[in-house]
Amino acid sequence: MKKNLKRLAITVFSKLLQQNKIKSLINDLVRDASINVPRLENQSNPYTSVGEIQESGARFRSDIVFVTGRFRSGSTVLWNLFRQIDGCTAFYEPFNERQWFSTQKREGSVDKTHIGVDDYWAEYDGLDKSAELYNEDWIRYNLCMDKESWNPNMLKFIESIINSTSGIPVLQFNRIDFRLDWIKHNFPNAKIIHLYRHPRDQWLSFLADKKLMNKRDVEFTYVDNFYLNSWCRDLSVLFPFLNSDETPHPYRRFYYIWKLSFLFGKKYADLSVDYESLATSPNQEVQKIFTALDWSLDPKNYSHVFKSPTLDKWKVYADDDWFRSHELCCEENIQKYFDAK
Repeated sequence: MKKNLKRLAITVFSKLLQQNKIKSLINDLVRDASINVPRLENQSNPYTSVGEIQESGARFRSDIVFVTGRFRSGSTVLWNLFRQIDGCTAFYEPFNERQWFSTQKREGSVDKTHIGVDDYWAEYDGLDKSAELYNEDWIRYNLCMDKESWNPNMLKFIESIINSTSGIPVLQFNRIDFRLDWIKHNFPNAKIIHLYRHPRDQWLSFLADKKLMNKRDVEFTYVDNFYLNSWCRDLSVLFPFLNSDETPHPYRRFYYIWKLSFLFGKKYADLSVDYESLATSPNQEVQKIFTALDWSLDPKNYSHVFKSPTLDKWKVYADDDWFRSHELCCEENIQKYFDAK
């Protein structure tokens, strides 16, 4: 039976490969991956006077703030902080598939864990035309981009949001941590604030049903609520250890993503802030943020945004040995990967 199914699968796959459209697609992919385009310097057209290319003013504004953090890192709290500041327009997760700029799609419930938040979309009023530039594929494909990456629509989309306000634009993302090189290159005068959280507590926040996805069964019962599987599928091309065949345990894949995101944030952000310090010592951490942004504001005026969290919830889920064994394995593999580069 298995041999027959195998032969059938091979036959079907072979026929699929023979289709002209599939052949063309594969050839295009191979071509794009193998051609080394020479670096050229643009020059003026000697036959017509079209003038110099006008760079968009939005890209070079010095007041832009990008906030980057993983899902369930406390980034909503940081966004809500900026939302309270006069003169700021704080945009919540511009790439979100709920499309806050669309009055038809954005309605819906607010996550009950986002205390003090009544909506995510008020700042997007009047931005319906952004739908013409938006591409939902941004949430699951090409999640890692370097400064040379080509995505003019993504650039125009972000610019359209920035241009919608005369105030200080603050854009909070959960999907640019591996794209920070591209962000920094295209918005060279912007400031980047990076937020991270203890991976063990963040892991627990990932789990919708902790009884079902307990430490003994989670490898087989894990239900993905925060894009871990899709992120690993896309990024495994660059980081092979994220492949589910290579790393079947979801906590290990989660930890890999967490650690890589942490390293990207540390490399490209103007300031990295840990959620625990922000929640327990808000005045001090907010002052660090304001200093990094060259803002003269009293942090005490915004301490009400933060609620003291219950830390170390992970101890209810599993002991230190359980987490440490997974994390050590991941750290060893990450080091081997970097050593081989």
